[in-house]
Amino acid sequence: MQLRIVVVGLLLATALALGLIAYQIANPQRNVAPTSEIAAPPPPVATVSYLVAARALAPGMLERDSDLVGSVVPAEQFPKGAILNDEAGRLSLHGALILHFIEPGAPVTLADVLRPRDRGFLAAVLDPDTRAVTIGVDPITGVGGLIWPGDHVDVILTQEVTAAYGGTSKRVVGETVLSDLRVIAVDQDIVQGAPANSNVVGRLATTVTLQATSDEAERIAVATRLGHLSLAIRSINGTSTQTALKSNRAPVSGEDVSTALATANTPSPSSARMQVIQGDQRSEVMFK
Repeated sequence: MQLRIVVVGLLLATALALGLIAYQIANPQRNVAPTSEIAAPPPPVATVSYLVAARALAPGMLERDSDLVGSVVPAEQFPKGAILNDEAGRLSLHGALILHFIEPGAPVTLADVLRPRDRGFLAAVLDPDTRAVTIGVDPITGVGGLIWPGDHVDVILTQEVTAAYGGTSKRVVGETVLSDLRVIAVDQDIVQGAPANSNVVGRLATTVTLQATSDEAERIAVATRLGHLSLAIRSINGTSTQTALKSNRAPVSGEDVSTALATANTPSPSSARMQVIQGDQRSEVMFK
C-alpha cells in the first residue's frame, strides 16, 4: 500500500514538473529578467544662418563682402526680416547702400539697405548736388579689377602734346586731372543687380562710375577726348598734407620719367637753334 502511494506521488511530482516546463516554454518572456529602458536621443535642433554686420556700418556706406558674417541660431529664433547667409543672400547685398546705422553683430535686413537692383539706387547713392559720370576701363587702367564701390580714386590723363614752336615732334604728358573721386558703381551688374548665378567677384570691369560735381563731370568729359584715362586708388586712411600739396604739381612729361629721353631732347651746349618764319615757310637755323 505504501509503495503505491510513493509511486502515485512520484507521478504527480513528475507531472507537475513537466507542466511547469511546458508553461515556461509557452511564456518565454517570463524568463527574461527585467531591464531598464534606454532613453532615445533627442532629435537634432534645426538651425539657420543669417547675415549680421561684422563691424559698425554707417549710413551712406556701400556694402562689401567683408562687412558681413554669418550667425547661426535655432530656426525659431530667426530674426524677422533677416537675410539668409547663402550665395543668393550675399549676392543680393553686394554693393548695397547702407540706409541706417547697424551695430556690430546686428542682423542686416532689407529695411536697412538699398540694393543695387532697387529702383532709385544710383540717385540715392549720390551726395547732394553731385552727378554720376562713367568712364571706360581695362585691366590696366582699372587697377586690375580691384576697384570696388566706395573706393576713392584719382583720375590721370595721359596724352601726346605737340612740341612748342610748331615742331613736328610730340611729347607724352601725364597729369592728375581730378583727385579723390568716390566710386559708386563698377559695371552695370553692380548698378542694376547681378543675377544669382553670375560671378561678379573676380571679373574684370569695363566701366567705372564716379561721383563728381557738375564741373568735375565736364572735366572728365573733355579729358576722355584728349587722351587716355587711368584710375589710381587712394589710401583708405585719407590724404596727408604732403600728398595734397603734390597733387597740384606740374604735369609729368616723358623727359621727367626717362633720363635718356631728356638727354636726347636737350640741345648741345655749344649750339643754339633759332626758328625763322618767312610767310608760310618755317625753317630752323643752328648757331655753333
